[in-house]
Amino acid sequence: MSPKRGGRAQRRQRRNLLVSVIVVVAIALGSFAAVLGARWSPRLGLDLAGGVAVVYTAEGQHVSQADLDETVNILNLRVNGLGVSGAQVQTTGKNQISVSIPGVTNAQQVLNEIGQTARMYFRPVLCFAYPQPVPKASKTKVLPRGIETIPACASNYQLTQANLGVTPNNSAQGYSSNNVPPDPQFTSYPSTSVLKPDYESSTVLLPGLAASGAGGERYVLGPSEMTGHAIGSATATQNQTGQWVVDYTLNGAANSALWDKVAQQNFHQLLGIELDGVVYSAPIIQPSQSSFTSFDGRGEISGSLTQQDAQNLAQAMNYGALPVTLRAATSETVSATLGHSALVAGLGAGIAGLVLVLLYVLLYYRALGLVVISGLVLTAMVLWAIISALGHTSVAPSFDLAGITGLIVSIGITVDSYIVYFERLKDETRSGRSVRTSVDRGFKSAWRTVWAADFVSLLAAIVLYLVAVGNVKGFAFFLGLSTILDMAFTWFYTRPLVILLGQSERLQGAGAFSIATGLGAGPQPATGARQGVPAGAGAGGGA
Repeated sequence: MSPKRGGRAQRRQRRNLLVSVIVVVAIALGSFAAVLGARWSPRLGLDLAGGVAVVYTAEGQHVSQADLDETVNILNLRVNGLGVSGAQVQTTGKNQISVSIPGVTNAQQVLNEIGQTARMYFRPVLCFAYPQPVPKASKTKVLPRGIETIPACASNYQLTQANLGVTPNNSAQGYSSNNVPPDPQFTSYPSTSVLKPDYESSTVLLPGLAASGAGGERYVLGPSEMTGHAIGSATATQNQTGQWVVDYTLNGAANSALWDKVAQQNFHQLLGIELDGVVYSAPIIQPSQSSFTSFDGRGEISGSLTQQDAQNLAQAMNYGALPVTLRAATSETVSATLGHSALVAGLGAGIAGLVLVLLYVLLYYRALGLVVISGLVLTAMVLWAIISALGHTSVAPSFDLAGITGLIVSIGITVDSYIVYFERLKDETRSGRSVRTSVDRGFKSAWRTVWAADFVSLLAAIVLYLVAVGNVKGFAFFLGLSTILDMAFTWFYTRPLVILLGQSERLQGAGAFSIATGLGAGPQPATGARQGVPAGAGAGGGA
């Protein structure tokens, strides 16, 4: 190769190395500035941010482990669906499930939503009932208790086709019907409990969505004709009139046929859609049609639904029904004081140890020690940006003490990568090569060791994350994340920066802070000798 071509190749290599370093620095500084500008920060775990912890007891005499496992999975899905990350759901004893949710301000609302039994039934509405009266303190009326059966609705109050008289027409509503009043005989009856034996196959008296046990319309409903398990997916949306509804699809052809059968049996009558002992909607089946037609596997839940009601209903339908009924045995708000004290102590010890390590590498490797310090600073910036961004999703575990432990462990892995490279450079210079030729040659052999060590660490983190539960998942996640960053920084930042520094005439000298001194290579020969050209020879040679 001619000197001219060789010079162009060297300039191209130097430019590529410089671009790699600049891009890494720009990404680190840019991502860190972006999260600071957005005022994002890591989502802290329960031990650092505080939150709520509750222990549920699964009621019933025959609760299997399979039911508990399914309940844990559903609760995890519900918590993630609420946008709460870092929650821990696990079995803690016989028929008990513990849920820890960090950083929540509306703890009771979250617990109510995730702990609901979410048993959905489609029941025919037999008649309306007046609201349940609120007993007065001065004159408490003893209501019937332990009711096994609900009396039949009086004939003139029954919501049959004949009494409703649904007639399709061209009005804005699309139909007209008779106004059938509530049956007064149910005024003294309390609403049916979802814990009633044979609840699904019984006639029940339940409040409507607007009622909270008293003060709202109630419904007398027959036995369930279809359950929520038939629902495949559900979405809360607004219809053409701006009302919130839940559009749903049936789960498979068999359930689609079952829904058509139920709808046809209740054609031009009310079908109650009940969730956890509350009637969310009781629409008339196809009131604007004169004859029944198939739904083709799709339907819509409408009624007096607010946006929150529709979203909660769709979420419960999507995430399935709990196989057991849960009762909150204990519930407490957790303070972050203890975790904060442990965090301060842990970070203090970690920072002190890190400072000692950085001082050591700076004194031992001289100029190359600056590479270690700058690399750790840039890695910390990128980690902060990634962890802060993931805190706004449900992908990563929350940042707790276990996660901090994983990051501290990863610092040792990262520093080891630098040391492996630098010690390999020492071996190259001790064999008689110059710093200029050693930086690239030494990295090729060091990279195999760094890659193998990081791969083993990453593999261990992945396996630990998949098989572990609780805080150990956070440790494994952040250990794996920092290991991936170490591999990327070693290739795209450490390698090009060390090669560029190794080509610097000033840093190759005999100064106390030079690379040659840090590697114990001693003063470097002249440029010509380093390139293999005798000091007194010209470019063309000659005797």
